[in-house]
Amino acid sequence: MDSPVLLEVCANSVESALAAQQGGASRVELCENLYEGGTTPSHGDILLARKLLQIKLYVLIRPRGGDFLYTDVEYEIITADVQHCIEAGCDGVVIGMLNADGTIDRDRCGKLVQMAKRMGLGVTFHRAFDMCANLDQALEDIISLGCERILTSGGKSTAIEGSRIISDLVKKAKGRITIMAGSGINESNVEDLVRFTQVNEVHSSARERRQSRMQFKNDHIIMGDNYGDEYAFEQTSADRVRDILRNANL
Repeated sequence: MDSPVLLEVCANSVESALAAQQGGASRVELCENLYEGGTTPSHGDILLARKLLQIKLYVLIRPRGGDFLYTDVEYEIITADVQHCIEAGCDGVVIGMLNADGTIDRDRCGKLVQMAKRMGLGVTFHRAFDMCANLDQALEDIISLGCERILTSGGKSTAIEGSRIISDLVKKAKGRITIMAGSGINESNVEDLVRFTQVNEVHSSARERRQSRMQFKNDHIIMGDNYGDEYAFEQTSADRVRDILRNANL
C-alpha cells in the first residue's frame, strides 16, 4: 500500500483519548454514550482533551441517540456545540442530519460545514450516512457539501458485513472524499477489511473492560440499563490501538 492506513479512535472519555494517542492513533473522535451509538461529550471533556492531546481532536456532534431527524431546538443545540468546538480549538467536528425521506439534510448540514470550515475545522459525516435511503446519492450530496470524509459501515451493522459496499464506495468516491470504515473493527479483522475494501482510514473504539478500584461494593443496586455492573467500565486500550494499527498495515 502506498501510504499507511490511519486509525481514528472513537474515544468515550479523555482517558480513552489519551490511550489512543499513546497507542499511535492519528485522530480521536471524542464522544460519550457508546451504547447509544455515541453522543456529544461534555464541554469539560472537550476542553481537557484539547489541552492534553497532541494528535487531532474531532468531536461527535449528536445531541441524542436514535434517528438523525432533528427538531429546530435540537438543531440549535447542534449549532451551539459546533461553536463550542470552534472556540475550544478542536481540529474538526463529526456531524450528520437526515430528512424524513432518508436523504441528506443538505441545507442544515451545509450551514454547519461552512461554519466549521470558515474557522479552519475539518468535517466528517458520521454513520447517519448508513441510514440513508440511497447511499450513492448520499455520497454525492456529502461530497458537494465539502466534508472531508464519511464514516461508514456500508449500510450494515458492521463494516465486515458492509465490506463489499464500502469497497464500491471507495471506487465511486474516486479520491474526492475519504471513505473511513468503522463499526466492529478490531485487531482480528482489520487486515482483511483493509485489503478487500482498500480504505486508508479505519475507525475503532479499541476498548476493553476495566474493573473498578472501589473497595466497598453495594451489590444490591443497578444504576443504569446497559452495563448491569456498576463496578466496571469500558476504556480504550493503548495495546489494542497498537495491534489494530499494526495489522491494518501488514
